[in-house]
Amino acid sequence: MDPAWPHAPLGLLLLAAVRAAFLSRTDLVVENLALRHQLSTFVHCGRRPRVGVADRVFWVTLRRVWVRWSEVLLFVQPETVVRWHRAGFRKYWTWLSQHHRREGRPSIGEDLRALILRMAAENPSWGAPRIYGELRMLGIEVSERTVSRYLPRRRPAPGALERWIVFLRNHRGAIAAMDFFTVPTVTFRVLYVWFAIDHARRRILHFDVTEHPIADWVVQQLRETFPQEGNLRHLVFDRDASFGGRVVSMVESLGLQPTRTAYRSPWQNGVAERWIGSVRRELLDQVVVFNERHLRRLLNEYVAYYHDDRTHDALAKGNPRRPSPCSTPGSMQHCCVAAAARRPASPIRGGRVEE
Repeated sequence: MDPAWPHAPLGLLLLAAVRAAFLSRTDLVVENLALRHQLSTFVHCGRRPRVGVADRVFWVTLRRVWVRWSEVLLFVQPETVVRWHRAGFRKYWTWLSQHHRREGRPSIGEDLRALILRMAAENPSWGAPRIYGELRMLGIEVSERTVSRYLPRRRPAPGALERWIVFLRNHRGAIAAMDFFTVPTVTFRVLYVWFAIDHARRRILHFDVTEHPIADWVVQQLRETFPQEGNLRHLVFDRDASFGGRVVSMVESLGLQPTRTAYRSPWQNGVAERWIGSVRRELLDQVVVFNERHLRRLLNEYVAYYHDDRTHDALAKGNPRRPSPCSTPGSMQHCCVAAAARRPASPIRGGRVEE
């Protein structure tokens, strides 16, 4: 027996005994395994352990199957395990792209690329739709999306940015936007999150998660989202392949005016893009998603926090369901301090409440 054992504080021994009484046998076995793994790493490598591939796989797997994994993690930070998962996801998809049969549209030859660039240079007013039509007239089969990919980047026409900003400002109360973003899971599957957001109050009208974002699924989401939103008149969305002709027809049948953004212009759907950035920074960068059900539960919690507790600069420190308590500049500091004192903390799994 260790000679230091009799001198251990009695309080710590009692605390360990009480804690063990409330843990299941499975928790004790897994905790013992995790601690022994770290101890063996320190024994073999000294004070600065070298973490190998097997160690990373062990902790990424343990994170998936055991909720208390971070309580016993000592030799690295929990954020490091999340970073290992992100790196593994990138390596996995790099390996797939290099060793599996390529799918999707076939690549085009150098001659066709040169022809597209020549037509764009000689006809500055032509965009991807016009060049695509001209190529079809010449008997060349190529998609409009492929044409747009090889067009050189051009500065917007004079006044285009100002006109778009004026449109968004004048019709903010009648505009909604929709978009997709992707989330990798612990098993390297890719889940797609669709959402619709109201421009006026930054309110999330609806969201859902799928592994197959086909047009029929998007149409069903539109049916569930917009019958209750009678004050909306415009729907802004990008040129994603999932937003094809069927989706546009459904948008029009709901009494909305479809407004597509320009190619490679995410700034034109800035309200939706900013929400995606908030979700990533405050939630998805802090967790590893297990599956579709897990992601849906996390997003439900985040949307509730986003609507009720999170402050928004665009809403004068208010939130989508409550207007700002600071309506006048003179009372700004007093109102905000009082509101912060009245509001209890609202923790969110994997996120942070940022004042």
